[in-house]
Amino acid sequence: MNESEFAELAAGHSLGALSARDEERFRAALAERPEWTTIADDDADTASLLAEGVPAVPPPPGIRDALLARIAVTTQEPEDAAEPVVPAGPEKAPPAPAAAGAGSGARDDARSPRRPRRLLFGLAAGLVLLIGLGVGAAVVIPQLLRPAAVVALDRIENAPDAAEKTVQLPEGGTATAHWSASMGAAVLVADGLGRLDAAKTYELWFVRGSTPVSAGVFEAAQGVTTAQLKGAMHAGDAIAVTIEPAGGSPTGKPTSEPILVIPTS
Repeated sequence: MNESEFAELAAGHSLGALSARDEERFRAALAERPEWTTIADDDADTASLLAEGVPAVPPPPGIRDALLARIAVTTQEPEDAAEPVVPAGPEKAPPAPAAAGAGSGARDDARSPRRPRRLLFGLAAGLVLLIGLGVGAAVVIPQLLRPAAVVALDRIENAPDAAEKTVQLPEGGTATAHWSASMGAAVLVADGLGRLDAAKTYELWFVRGSTPVSAGVFEAAQGVTTAQLKGAMHAGDAIAVTIEPAGGSPTGKPTSEPILVIPTS
């Protein structure tokens, strides 16, 4: 085990996030390399400092499932602790390969799982720490898990040239376009937009003069729907929505009349 791998285990140990097997590896490495005690002590002190004085608050429901879902889709890479190869000299033959199950090191290498990237470990450790802190989890984690369209809407609303316009939906309800010309970004917020069957979808468009430019598809949510337009908005573009076949228009052009058009100029 190298020092970098031990540092990962030490961070997980300080947060109480190691599996039983990794906890054993951590303690064995510490016994073998006592000079690494400083690394473990520093991590333990940092975790204690962050937790000091923070009242316990139950973490938000669903955070464990969200973390496991993120881990499940993150690319993995094999452990890179390969032993250096020493060429055999004339006086010394290369060592014979160990028989299967001959030593604990061989068994450990054979069973060693593929480890997540360091970035993923940092994410998991950070979320475990926030859950332990309670208050931090309740405030920070919901921010990390917000949909991209909601984040984009916040950025637009904080832009110096933020603008918006509201129109009525044909079946009742309203649709509001939010945009920032300086950012080249736009978001549509619809309240009361009806859901479609599985064969159809809503498609967003920038209408540039007389030319429609697709800005992505979206599905209506129950109640309020927030959809971010993909691509760069140009000054003066109108924002339109049509109903298209599932997956979007097969021709790259609207196949139906728009159900709403919002001018931005």
